Amino acid sequence: MGKDDGAASAVAPPAASRPLVVGLGPHGERAAPPELIGLSNDILEEARGKRFRIAILLHTTESDWARRQVDGIASVLARAGATTTEIVDCGYDARTQVAAIDRLVRERPDAVIGIPVGSTAVAEAFRKLAVAGIRLVLLDNAPSGLLQGADYVSVISSDNFGLGQIAASLLSPYIPQGGAVCTVAYNIDFFATAQREIAFSKWMRRERPDIALAQVKFDQPKQAGEAIGPYLDANPGLDGLFVVWDEPAVAALPCIRGRKRVPVMTTVDLGGAIAEALRDGDVVKGVAAQRPFEQGEVAATAAIAALTGHPVPPWIALPGLAVTAANAAEALKHVGGAPALLRQPAVQE
Repeated sequence: MGKDDGAASAVAPPAASRPLVVGLGPHGERAAPPELIGLSNDILEEARGKRFRIAILLHTTESDWARRQVDGIASVLARAGATTTEIVDCGYDARTQVAAIDRLVRERPDAVIGIPVGSTAVAEAFRKLAVAGIRLVLLDNAPSGLLQGADYVSVISSDNFGLGQIAASLLSPYIPQGGAVCTVAYNIDFFATAQREIAFSKWMRRERPDIALAQVKFDQPKQAGEAIGPYLDANPGLDGLFVVWDEPAVAALPCIRGRKRVPVMTTVDLGGAIAEALRDGDVVKGVAAQRPFEQGEVAATAAIAALTGHPVPPWIALPGLAVTAANAAEALKHVGGAPALLRQPAVQE
């Protein structure tokens, strides 16, 4: 298989014809589609009367993914008359997140929508929210030991296993027979990125057993280049890289470009910088894109539904998008905009 331009993939099928979610949730749950929950006019009227206060707790607020997620959350909260009390940036630091949760427990918002920094270090802190009577909607990851229904409402996620498969399938056409690929992984116990790594490796071993696989890890996204550089020095013949999301992928680009032999790359998340690199085409050949705006809409919908006493599935997941240079512009509309998924009520009283 030689290095060619690859083929463009379809973007954002309608909800009725969406691909199936292939991954399982943090407790082995099968995914519920986002169409299973919604906010009827009666629910919205009830929510407006109660004027719910909701805090957003993120690993970072600096990425395009985070900004789109917040925009999606805000769009639904505004319709429900809810107030966003604050948006917390934890800077990928567990101690910062634990301190923020301790403060939120004292301030008592009605709900928290948050993405845990890791699975174990912040678990006890997140459990305190339920003890304090604060409803918790999780993004992507359930901390170790937390139980749906008792400790949190739901996990709202992308199909991270599916994203890993997409990234592998987009990279494969550019890797020659007998080539070498390195996964650039997050050195934190984080369910979402671990699922991507596992799926990527499984796809490659099944579909491209001729490829030699290796792995390097980074501690912080901005340090990804520091992890990749020495590996490329020691392995100048490397053909390809899979970086588990776009922030570390962008951070690593300077140490990849300019080498005598430049490996190609795929990654996850279609932020602005990685979309530009995808259009340039010298390194980035494909992106497995999440739908962060829509994920934010679903998370906020789950929070309002729970606060008004309506059931929410334990794990709701959205399939990813396979993006190449040929369909990047169209894909950006679906990644960053508001699709008409939650505009019609799906829950009736």
